[in-house]
Amino acid sequence: MLTALRKIPFSVQILLGLVLGIALGYLARAGDVSWLGTTLNTIGSLFVQLLRVAVPPLVFTAIVVSVVSLRGVANAARLALKTLLWFAITALISVGVGIGLGLLTNPGRGVTLDLGAAKEPQRTGSWTDFLTGLVPTNVFGAFTENNVLQIVFLAVVAGIAALLVGAAAEPFVELNRSILAIVQKALWWLIRLAPLGTLGLIGHAVEAYGWDLLAPLAKFTTAVYVGCAIVLLVVYPLVLVLAGKLNPLRFYAGTWPAIELAFVSRSSIGTMPVTQRAVERIGVPREYASFAVPFGATTKMDGCAAIYPALAAIFVAQVFGVSLSPLDYLLIAFVSVVGSAATAGLTGALVMLTLTLSTLGLPLAGAGLLLAIDPILDMIRTATNVAGQALVPTVVAAREGVLDRAAYDAAGRRDLTEEPPAETPARRDDPAPVPA
Repeated sequence: MLTALRKIPFSVQILLGLVLGIALGYLARAGDVSWLGTTLNTIGSLFVQLLRVAVPPLVFTAIVVSVVSLRGVANAARLALKTLLWFAITALISVGVGIGLGLLTNPGRGVTLDLGAAKEPQRTGSWTDFLTGLVPTNVFGAFTENNVLQIVFLAVVAGIAALLVGAAAEPFVELNRSILAIVQKALWWLIRLAPLGTLGLIGHAVEAYGWDLLAPLAKFTTAVYVGCAIVLLVVYPLVLVLAGKLNPLRFYAGTWPAIELAFVSRSSIGTMPVTQRAVERIGVPREYASFAVPFGATTKMDGCAAIYPALAAIFVAQVFGVSLSPLDYLLIAFVSVVGSAATAGLTGALVMLTLTLSTLGLPLAGAGLLLAIDPILDMIRTATNVAGQALVPTVVAAREGVLDRAAYDAAGRRDLTEEPPAETPARRDDPAPVPA
């Protein structure tokens, strides 16, 4: 049976999990089948929990190795700066889409909600918290608390130090490479469970929320999905064509498995190995991809840190009857470009939203109004995040003349669902397909 299952394309498996999850979710809600709802929630929660376990070692080792790998890349500093520049450019365009759509649709106007029941979320973000939160009180605390932002900080410091130390640091670097390989191997096993995780996550969302809860926020939910769709299907293709002189269809053919997994898992970091392998398969040099993708997975969040907080800020302002000035819209853009690292984590964009609201002086309780539907919104946000994380290194590699155009033009012609063979993980000519 397992052999027969593996013959089914992974994208079809994901789609089947999605459809079955929706059906079971409606069955659990309409038929008031409590045990089915509990089962769906358990399956989805276990899938996310398994992703969380892998996050600390994956982030630390991937970033250490990626920083050290820059010494083997020609014009490494130039590539790094270009990567950060394009991170900012695409984030600025994305937040512009969010603001424009918010002004056009007025997602909070006419919405009737119980504002007295709105409470500030327990976890909020501010510029002070963001800056002080970069540095952990102790090394182990960052890992035990799963504080991705602090882990990124430690990894960057350790990677730069190892890069400067040179040969004496090679045992440390090799240890990180070994741990990274082990964690990624385990993640490939987890990725194969994504259709089951999809069933549980989608089923629980349908069973828990339903249309009664979504109805008052339907306009806002639609605006978020439309905004992300505009960035995915209009902005990114235009960037590929105008900046990279690339065929967008080949890009999406090669990176779709990562985008698809991001949608169902709601985890940029959990999807990171798939994203990295996908961009390598479409011609981005491995040494550069191993730097750009891990950094993108922790700081490049066009869905969570640009489109969503822009729309959410407009929504909250309208619900609470607060008028936003042109300066406020500029502040939204500034926060989105500069503060996106605050979203570093497994799922959700709550910290970024509260950071934006506090910067604008809007009630933080407004974030509480959106918490109920956050899992529904987080799916499309994360898919947009991952597409952007793959887009930037592809465009930069193309502009710098290091993209393998033949590999790019062949994107999508291989099965993308199998893990790479363990015996040759570093070979660029490895014919193994990219997982989904």
